[in-house]
Amino acid sequence: MSQTVDRALSILPLLAQGPADLGQVAERLGVHKSTALRLLRTLHEHGLVYRQEDQRYRLGARLFALAQEAVENLDVREIAHPHLVSLNEQIGHTVHLAVYEDGEVLYIDKVESRYPVRMYSRIGKPVAITVAAVAKLLLADLPEPERRTLAEKLDYPMYTSRSIPNAAAFLKELAVVREQGWACDLGGHEESINCIGASIRGADGRVVAAMSVSAPNVVVTAEELLTLLPLVRRTADAISREYSGAAPDSTTVPPKEAP
Repeated sequence: MSQTVDRALSILPLLAQGPADLGQVAERLGVHKSTALRLLRTLHEHGLVYRQEDQRYRLGARLFALAQEAVENLDVREIAHPHLVSLNEQIGHTVHLAVYEDGEVLYIDKVESRYPVRMYSRIGKPVAITVAAVAKLLLADLPEPERRTLAEKLDYPMYTSRSIPNAAAFLKELAVVREQGWACDLGGHEESINCIGASIRGADGRVVAAMSVSAPNVVVTAEELLTLLPLVRRTADAISREYSGAAPDSTTVPPKEAP
């Protein structure tokens, strides 16, 4: 039975490359045409493949409907939270999760620092979009015309001397973030607070959320915080794999369960 299921599922990535006839399917699976036909008929009955008038098979509409339904029901916060808690337990600093919605970047989860000095951020609150690391990560993934249009509409308050001053500088920063895959805010919003972040991606490779680690200078210097970047990126990658349904990375230690 497991071999039959394996063969049936192997048909789907084949048809994802384009329509194929019975002979091509049988050849790819290394089975007789009669076996391939039985598998295709079963998949056809469930709407996962469709037989065209030219007798070639393609992916069925039911498969796309299931994929869309699965995506709509994914809760990135629920998936990410145990990973955020695990990271917080390892490093002790404040961890945030944010998404981009309707022109704003919003915090949707937060795990507090173990240190007495706390961040004033809260879940549901928009972030300082022109300086925050999570905002840079989310906006850097937008298509170039959309990035440019948004950047030109934003205001650029100078929270500190390190704040991004204008649209040109912001677009340049987003280009760097898009290339390197991580972002930081080193005193751009508050002189005493530094932040590093990484992207969380879905199965299509697009950024669906961003996570960050923040800490005040009195607890850790900017240079010391940056040394945590590999750990932050590994955490984001682990969340991305779970969110997109990819196979786990054997080199990644599974996160601890949230208390």
